[in-house]
Amino acid sequence: MVIRKISYYRVIVSLCLFMFLLSPVFGDENSAVSFDKELPENNIVTIQPDSLRILHNPLTGWVLYASMGVDAADFWAQYDHMYIPELGHNVSVTDYAHTLYIRASWTDFNPQEDVYGWKIDSNLRAYIEGAYQRNMRLAFRVVVDSRDKRTEFTPQFVKDAGAKGFMNKGKWSPYSDDPIFQKYYTKFVKALAKDFNDPSKVEFIDGFGLGKWGEYHTMIYSTGDDTPKKAVFNWVTDIYSQAFDKVPVVINYHRWIGAGKDWVDDEHFAADSEEMLEEAIKKGYSLRHDAFGMTTYYGSWERRFAKKYRNICPIIMEGGWIVKSHSYWQDPRGYRKDSHEDVRRGEFDDSKEAHVNMMDFRFGDTESWFKDAFGLVRRFLREGGYRLYPSEISLPLEVSKKTTPTIKHCWNNLGWGYCPTNIPQWNQKYKVAFALLDSETNEVRYTFVDTNTDLSKWIKGSPAEYVFEPDMSKVETGTYVWAVGLVDRSNKDLIGLDIAAKGDILDSGWLKLSKVSIKNKSYRYED
Repeated sequence: MVIRKISYYRVIVSLCLFMFLLSPVFGDENSAVSFDKELPENNIVTIQPDSLRILHNPLTGWVLYASMGVDAADFWAQYDHMYIPELGHNVSVTDYAHTLYIRASWTDFNPQEDVYGWKIDSNLRAYIEGAYQRNMRLAFRVVVDSRDKRTEFTPQFVKDAGAKGFMNKGKWSPYSDDPIFQKYYTKFVKALAKDFNDPSKVEFIDGFGLGKWGEYHTMIYSTGDDTPKKAVFNWVTDIYSQAFDKVPVVINYHRWIGAGKDWVDDEHFAADSEEMLEEAIKKGYSLRHDAFGMTTYYGSWERRFAKKYRNICPIIMEGGWIVKSHSYWQDPRGYRKDSHEDVRRGEFDDSKEAHVNMMDFRFGDTESWFKDAFGLVRRFLREGGYRLYPSEISLPLEVSKKTTPTIKHCWNNLGWGYCPTNIPQWNQKYKVAFALLDSETNEVRYTFVDTNTDLSKWIKGSPAEYVFEPDMSKVETGTYVWAVGLVDRSNKDLIGLDIAAKGDILDSGWLKLSKVSIKNKSYRYED
């Protein structure tokens, strides 16, 4: 058989054209690549994006907050059946959020030396097991400071061992520079990591937990000043980043890192806060902030820092105002009194500006999101975080075992966030792969991973195009079906991320494309 091959490697610059088949929300901002390169033996498959399906990918989407002061059974009953006026029926909040954030005291997690709450505390276990049953991952913050708390947040055995600390409103808290405190806290973090340094179970870890509310500001040291600040910072960021080498760790980005000050205005900040945060980022930390929507606390310093690290570190947000208990209408932004929707809008706008990957359903405010701003809940799922899909793929229809086929593929991100494969805990483990499926059973027979793909560079509005030449010399002859997916290299090259595409997506996560015939013969080419 003679096949004419026309300048197989002649390169013509590929043009990025706007896709009018996209949904109206994204039609003006994302492009598909038109493959002008002459590959006459290939079939071009055009794929439409899916902006509606809720994806449960890691480090993107909504986070649901637990409350240790509430019985877990009551918590799940409330959030499994929440009435949505806009829809006229109940929904399960966990259909929209796939991460359960447990922020609790060190005492809850470690009531006695060598005794851990996730093993013996029935309520904590019910939260954890309930999350697993609902196909959710966990996130943790362990708070040690008792200020503004009803109970002491550091276990009594640490105080009994001789740790030094301070009293505030009748509650004791340890000095974070105290060596006895550090000894026991280090031991605890290692125990936590032993059971939870597992990305299949845990979304992220707040890798600090010190200071007021565990936000790493308004610190009180044994010296009465900030002299121990950097030493404590280095110690705590070392123990978390080293213990959790497979699960992302995060730190609050704000202008008073480790300092003994709280916010007074939008102009003053600690001169070394940015430097310290950048040291944490070098150790593998990602970012979060706990005051989105609060104009004073999430101000110009924080906005500038978030912009600097956009698409370099993922950002997780938490709203600052609790609408049922805070005087949010006093915010300089001008929220209307009794307008919870204003607050939700402010948090959403700040999140969009910061390009956050995750937003919060904070305990007590979750109902407000669903009743006052359900449109924003769905909008974030469509627009926020990352939503990845292949807009166009050029595939061979017929392949000889003695030749190397060429695949061209173009990928887009519908979300304003990014897929953080660049963080050390992920270490580029997610890659594009093509599979040959059994044409009758859809079973994966062969997998080919394009290791040159870097998902962290897929930014909204900037399609990423690749040329891939898989080695198919060991493929048995026969008819197969091409499929594409985003695999996890650390998990046997199984699908690791869901793609935001319309089409025939198998339960395994592979997107079927087109048939291909593998033949054991040589081609003779003519110019």
